[in-house]
Amino acid sequence: MTPALLNITPELTASTAARTAAVKTLLAEIAGQWSPATFANSLGAEDMVLTDLILKAKLPIEIFSLDTGRLPLETYDLMAAVHRHYGHKLKVYFPQAEEVESFVRNHGINAFYDSVTLRKACCYARKVEPLKRALAGKRAWITGMRAEQAATRGNLATREYDEGNGLEKFNPLADWSEKEIWTYIKQHAVPYNALHDTFYPSIGCAPCTRAISPGEDIRSGRWWWENPESKECGLHVKA
Repeated sequence: MTPALLNITPELTASTAARTAAVKTLLAEIAGQWSPATFANSLGAEDMVLTDLILKAKLPIEIFSLDTGRLPLETYDLMAAVHRHYGHKLKVYFPQAEEVESFVRNHGINAFYDSVTLRKACCYARKVEPLKRALAGKRAWITGMRAEQAATRGNLATREYDEGNGLEKFNPLADWSEKEIWTYIKQHAVPYNALHDTFYPSIGCAPCTRAISPGEDIRSGRWWWENPESKECGLHVKA
């Protein structure tokens, strides 16, 4: 879905407004009670909603992104658009060169297609290890995850304790629908990834992301060669 395909009804406007008000309150509480807090911005549609809310309210919440080294061009374009639109430079974390070099030397450049184990090893080097550095010293981190995104997120809570990283984790958009996300984006002219306009509802690394067909699950374009139950990269797996 994109703003161009969305029919904004009065009911959708009302539900989005109510959810927006609740998220604004939660973000203000996080900024005031859980400092230092940080927002992991993967530059998806949901994350752009949170980016807009955090930056417009000028909340003291850090915003960072993970550059895996294999992101689509459109994602880099969006990073630049965030700077132009908000006057804000995202804090970017990169993988450790030694981690990536070791994976490629031992398994091959595209070994993530060969097994779930190797795919998760690639995700660990490119995402999980940089995330641990990004979260070091923080009391809370914020994500743009929604419960209806995937089978692995059906019981997603708005707030939970992340034992693996030792801090509070907040998912302010946990109960939002996809239509509410795009209603907010359309109403507030929020920049978004151009790949969404070509049927990419969920965007990660370029080799691991594809467009989907109408009617497919919104996460079906991520790691499409795997079963739905394994479709997480390790960033959000509980210890």
